[in-house]
Amino acid sequence: MLCALGSALCFGTASVLQAVAARATAPGSGSGVDARLLLRVLTQWRYLLGLAMDGCGFLLELVALRSLPIYAVGAALAASLAVTAVVAARVLRVRLSRVEWLAVAVVCGGLAMLGLASGAEGHRTGSSALRVGVLVFALAVPAAGALAGRLPDRARAAALGLGAGLGFGVVEVAVRLIDNLSLPTLLTNPATYALLIGGGAAFLLLTSALQRGSVTAATAGMVIGETVGPALIGVAWLGDRTREGLAPLAITGFALAVVGALVLARFGEAPTDGTATDTATGTPPDTTTDGPAAEPEGTGKREGTGRREGTGKR
Repeated sequence: MLCALGSALCFGTASVLQAVAARATAPGSGSGVDARLLLRVLTQWRYLLGLAMDGCGFLLELVALRSLPIYAVGAALAASLAVTAVVAARVLRVRLSRVEWLAVAVVCGGLAMLGLASGAEGHRTGSSALRVGVLVFALAVPAAGALAGRLPDRARAAALGLGAGLGFGVVEVAVRLIDNLSLPTLLTNPATYALLIGGGAAFLLLTSALQRGSVTAATAGMVIGETVGPALIGVAWLGDRTREGLAPLAITGFALAVVGALVLARFGEAPTDGTATDTATGTPPDTTTDGPAAEPEGTGKREGTGRREGTGKR
């Protein structure tokens, strides 16, 4: 559990750095998914530092997945939004509303309940059919992302975020399906390729969603995609269980952690200009970040300024 929480800490801090870099990078084509976007953001030092923290977080996630049920690790990863919110409040001087501070507390409480109720990881290694199925699903993630890029702005952000979450979920399941780390076995295990394809596709879809779509919609979709499905697979096919008699506590803790993360979904990309939120309402003022000037409110257009359509909220 300490590794899972450390992973959330790394991912949550990295998202602040990567958000600044993504918004400072000039947009490319009009498509919702731009493969060249990753090359452009790699010129930003903040993005590179965020990648390094993501690497550390991924290693900690691997250790956690080898010891904990998928549902516990998934909930901890969703809690990275609480980390992002706190980092944004401290470093970027973003003011959290009372509801958002309450959501941070709810996430922490949910994780504490999960920590008490979680049993050891399931001992099932998964069937060959499950490994092939995960690979097929991983291949479908980038294809679905390409289709999502053609949707209208609001639906596109949610669809890209959900696709990214499903890709990250593939990674969580694939790690559990890799039971032998010898090179010949790795090369013949479909889960190995599912991990690589799912992780790469998730990163691309999430980066595209953060630059062009509603941050809240994209992040909410990601949280749902990376938690619910993998948790069900872990319980149904991999033997994940709770401690004796503590299943209700685990279910409640999982639900609280996910719901709290959804409340904090706007922190999937922290504000890049350090502007505080309105103290009366707890919502950010109408500001823009670096980049071209925004269209007037009510037009429903975005020009890479980090504004939500028609509201001015981040």
